Formats: sequence, structure tokens, C-alpha cells
Amino acid sequence: MNPVAQCSAPFTATIEDLLKDTVRLPSPPAVAVKILNTVKKEDFSFSELASIIQSDPALTARILQVANSSFYALPNKVGSIEKALPVLGGNALKNIALSFVISGGMKRKTEDNFDFDFFWKRSITAAVAANLVASLVNHRSDDTFITSLLQDTGVVIMYLCRPDDYLMVRQDKQISGLPIEIVERQVFGFDHQEVGAEFMKHWGLPESITLPIRYHHRNGEAPNNCRIQATILRLSDWISSIYHGSRGTERLRSVKSTLQQDFGLDHPDLEALLDAVAHKSVEILSLFEVESCTMKPYSQILQEANQELSSLNLSYEMLMIELKQAKEKAEKLALDLKEANSQLRKLVFRDSLTGLFNHRYFQELMEQEFSRSQRYKRQLSLVMLDIDRFKKINDSHGHPTGDLVLNAVSSVIKGQTRDSDIVARYGGEEFAIILPETDRNGALVLAERCRRVVEQTDIRTDGRAIKITVSVGVTTYGPEMIQITKSEMIDAADKALYNSKRGGRNRVSVLKLAP
Repeated sequence: MNPVAQCSAPFTATIEDLLKDTVRLPSPPAVAVKILNTVKKEDFSFSELASIIQSDPALTARILQVANSSFYALPNKVGSIEKALPVLGGNALKNIALSFVISGGMKRKTEDNFDFDFFWKRSITAAVAANLVASLVNHRSDDTFITSLLQDTGVVIMYLCRPDDYLMVRQDKQISGLPIEIVERQVFGFDHQEVGAEFMKHWGLPESITLPIRYHHRNGEAPNNCRIQATILRLSDWISSIYHGSRGTERLRSVKSTLQQDFGLDHPDLEALLDAVAHKSVEILSLFEVESCTMKPYSQILQEANQELSSLNLSYEMLMIELKQAKEKAEKLALDLKEANSQLRKLVFRDSLTGLFNHRYFQELMEQEFSRSQRYKRQLSLVMLDIDRFKKINDSHGHPTGDLVLNAVSSVIKGQTRDSDIVARYGGEEFAIILPETDRNGALVLAERCRRVVEQTDIRTDGRAIKITVSVGVTTYGPEMIQITKSEMIDAADKALYNSKRGGRNRVSVLKLAP
């Protein structure tokens, strides 16, 4: 079983847990905070908003570029924020500014497993598409662009907080062909729609933006007051996928079907709409400092595809055979990649001898379980075990026999613990067991059972049986212990273990944490 999938689910049970990861999550830029705090005031003035925006010359210049672009097609050019205000309106100006500062605050250097430039290229294309679709269906809103721009923000948040898990989501999606939101719920218990909505709500964005984001993949379930906006986001996502995805034909059918069924439009100029998305996206991408790579209009893509098809001298049957072979090859490569990454994760998180989690991962999981116990006021126990006189075993029988002993003890511990318990090789001949939702009595029962079964285990080598025993330390954290830290809990379990050593070995000792 994948180590991340097995152990991360118990601690990140809610979106709230995920959003508490302040180490990895971006903070709202200062200008965004000022804008949001200003517009929340009942008596705010547009001149006050203009003053905040103008305090950032770079932001001011970019907003004026957008205002004067073909995106708004104003009859006259505007040269200042004050002149842009009456033309664009305060809400539109606010949203343009927020679009720049929020996307800028969430840009990261492209990493091996996540292409941030591609993410924002896709998001900006979707935002442009949303505005054009909204005009087409007579549902224009100042919130449309920023809402569509931020609709997939939850993907970034989930990746930043749990990159290994999100890599697994992407691999499973590629292999299964399931929608991304379904695979996310299988791995995380929630999807990027919910995460994005909660994150933007946490930043202070209004419900008119966060609610459509929450339902953009299941627009049919959206409340009536945001269902059309959620549907527009869905359409914009499909249109962006036509340009930046691998399922363009399928997405095109979905766009046509939705426009007809939801809006009664059998639109003959869909090709013109898609071309407009490409033309305007190139312009807007440059304003967001994202490389457009010269997006080709849809009509040009069709023309080139037709020319390519006419040059092929293959029968329909041969095309089908080649397509089938290519699909099988792609599926095999995806499975091989998933297996390779699974093995890599095992190497990173597992002790190579015993197969238990290693010390590094123990520390991460202990931090997570300790935080969860604090947050939900649950009990958490920790058991530490050390093999008695292990050095003597190594000196007398050799290291291969020592390895047999380590494996035997690890097997005993794994055989006595629950699936929710976390067993690790702490170091050398020392082991640790994290027991979520377990009080002191439950931990003592487990510790004594492990001690007794180890004592009854014989290791046979060179025709002789080697008797082994362990000394065990136990401690328990309770919700009343508000001053206790994770490190203090580990130290207490370790001291209890050495109390067992000093007391004659082969016994269990408990050290109570002070509240």
C-alpha cells in the first residue's frame, strides 16, 4: 500500500486541517488585503479604492493596460485610475486589481511535478472564455473574470500542502480516466472546488465569487443564485481545455451541448467564439506576464488538422489499429510510472531492513497526529520499545543475526497493532508506535501484549534459539495538557523506556505528562 495514502488520510480529515498549513500556503498580498478591507466598509468611496491601487505603480500600469485592451474595447483610451473608474465601474476595477495581485501572490517557480506557468496560462484562458461566454448568454458580471481565473486555485493549494498525494491524484486520473474531482475525493476526501472556495473565503473574497467556484464541476447542484455563473465557469474550463488539454474534441462537444441545453443556443458562430478566446487570451496573458506561446485560433487548428488528414494515405481500419496500439502503450507507460513512483515513495518513507516507516517520516506523522489531537481534543498515546542487550546479540552472533532479530520484533509489533496505528523504526534497535484516539489503558494493553509476544518469540540461528526481550515506555497526551509539545511527549516516552531498562528490562513503564 502507498505509504502516503495509508497514513495521511487519518490526520487531514477536513479542509480546515489542510488550510492550517501556513508554512506552505501563500498569504494574501498586502495590496489585496487593503482592497478587500476597504470594500468591506459600508461607507467606502471609489476614490479611496483608487488611492490604494495607485500606491502600487506597477499594478496601476497593468490595470490601465487591461482597461485599454481589446478585452474592454473602450471607445476612448483612459490614462489614469480616476478616469478608468467611471468607465469600468468600481467593482470591475476592484476585481481587475485583485486578479493581478492574487495570481501574482500565488505564482511559484515551476517545479518538477507542477508547472505553475501552465496552470496560470490555463486559468487566464478560462477567465477570458468566461467573459465571452457570459456576454453570449446575456449574463455579464464584473465578477466573471476573477471567479473563472481563481476557479482551480484549490489544485494549487492541495499540491502545495500535500505534493506527494496530489502527484498520486494526477497519476490515478491518467490511468483511470476519471474526472479530477472524483480522484481528489478518493485520495483526500474532498476536491479542489471545495478547497478553492474555502481558501478564497478565508482570504476575504465575497460569496458571489466563492460560491460558483465551489460548484463549477457540478453546476447542476449549485444554488439557484449562482447556477448560471457556475455553468459559465464549467464552459470556460472546457474551452480552456480545448486549447491546453488533450481532450479537445470531447470538450468541444460538451460546450456545444451545454450552450444548447442550458441556454437554448444552437450557436452557429461557436468557431468565432473560440477564435476570440485565442486572440484575446494572447493579449491578456502578456499582461499577466505569462508566456502565451502564440495560441493558434481554433479555426487555424482545424484547417491545419484537415490538411494533415488529407496528406495521410491510411485506411480507416489502419488508423483505428494505430490508435488502439498508441492507447495501450500510453496506458502501460502510465502504469509503469505509477509503480516506479510508488517504489520511490517507499524508499523515501520506509526503513529498508524492516519495511517500517523511518525516523524522518515518524517525526512528520507524529507532528500531524499531535496537531490533530490538540485541535479535536482527542487522546494520543506513544509507545517506545528497545530490544534488550541488542549489542551483545550482534557481538555474539553477528550482524546478520541482529538483522533477523530486528525483523522479528518489527513483525511482532505490526501483528499486534491496528491499521490506524503508525509503527516506525525510531533508530537502531528502537521502535515507536503512534496510537491515535488511544488512552493510557489502551496503550498499556498494547505495550504489554507486544512485550509478552516478543518474549515468547525464538530466533533460531546455527541450530540454537536466541531469546529476546524488549523494554517499553508509554505516555499519553490528553486534551487538558495544553502546554505540552510534541517533543515533550516523545521525551516522556523515551524516559519511560529507560525507566524500564533501569528497572531490570523486559517490562513496561509509564510516564505521565504534566498538564
